[in-house]
Amino acid sequence: MKQIYLDQAATSWPKPEVVKKTVLLALEQSGNPGRSGHSLSLDAARLIHQARHAVAKFFNAPSSSQIVFTLNATDALNMAIKGMVRPGDHVITTCLEHNSVLRPLYALRNAGKIELTVLGLQGGTVQPEQFAKAIRPETAMVATTHASNVTGAIIDIAAVSQICSDRGVKLLLDAAQSAGVLPIDVQTLNLAAMACSGHKSLLGPQGTGVLYVRPDVELAFWREGGTGSISHEVHQPTFMPDRLEAGTPNTIGIAGLGASVEYLSQIGMDVVRTREAALTEQLRAGLKQVPGLTLYTPDSSMGVFSVALEGFDSAELAMALEREYGILTRPGLHCAPLAHQALGTYPHGTTRISVGYATTEAEVEAAIEALMELAR
Repeated sequence: MKQIYLDQAATSWPKPEVVKKTVLLALEQSGNPGRSGHSLSLDAARLIHQARHAVAKFFNAPSSSQIVFTLNATDALNMAIKGMVRPGDHVITTCLEHNSVLRPLYALRNAGKIELTVLGLQGGTVQPEQFAKAIRPETAMVATTHASNVTGAIIDIAAVSQICSDRGVKLLLDAAQSAGVLPIDVQTLNLAAMACSGHKSLLGPQGTGVLYVRPDVELAFWREGGTGSISHEVHQPTFMPDRLEAGTPNTIGIAGLGASVEYLSQIGMDVVRTREAALTEQLRAGLKQVPGLTLYTPDSSMGVFSVALEGFDSAELAMALEREYGILTRPGLHCAPLAHQALGTYPHGTTRISVGYATTEAEVEAAIEALMELAR
């Protein structure tokens, strides 16, 4: 049975051929960057430099030195949150957040270090005016997702950014689901920091992530160690990106990420967004026709759909789709418990169906037909 991969919100698959080739080449022809002066070490450093430049250009960062390579979006978000907030700060977040945002914030709140406000749903998403009303004199940061990993709901970041800028509040954007689909200009949005996965819609390998830090924002040290720079000192370098990058980097994964970002840049974000929007609307229209199916995704969204089908537990539905039709989805709570509480789907969760650039119209149609059959 041919597999149909509709779990693109978890990780993109299949990866572009250029990413596979670049990863293999890096594996075969690179050493440890910045740790030696021989050719393999220099080749590795060159791969990372090229990837950093490509990512900076992709997000319109003012300098490639403001791009930090991380393990994943979770790593990047922890670096930003714990590096940016100070004792006594008030932080605003939303019920749509992934645990990568919620758990660091709740840990700080439970330790008595910050006050935390969590915004609820209005009209299927979180509205800019909710952020405006929640800001207090002691509010230091807004930490919000760009698009929900449960429902695909999009937050109007341009409007939220304007509110934060007007009130002198730092804005941290979790772009794990949106980077590579929605255009993100970190300077136009005046983001204090932006974190994203490398392996989702950016189409790069797993084990890669990106953290952008605005030049006037100084994050506390996240980890200390070897950087290949100023090795004569026992103190961590204070300059970027070495300030936040310690230890041997994932040269192979970063090289693949650089290749995937170049690939997307060549295609053009307008083309990518148009294609995914067409697949999204095709799937949305089909899901609305399935009898007994509840759709928890708003009418304006990314290509991420949470559904429940009458007579099926979320895990049972995912299992039936794979076993009987070869369709791969994801059931459960999707590491976003507050989102499911807001939707009324906690604790059992939903079955998530998500499309990406590699998804075809035929695959979307097959999923709709499979759900129709299961509904009958």
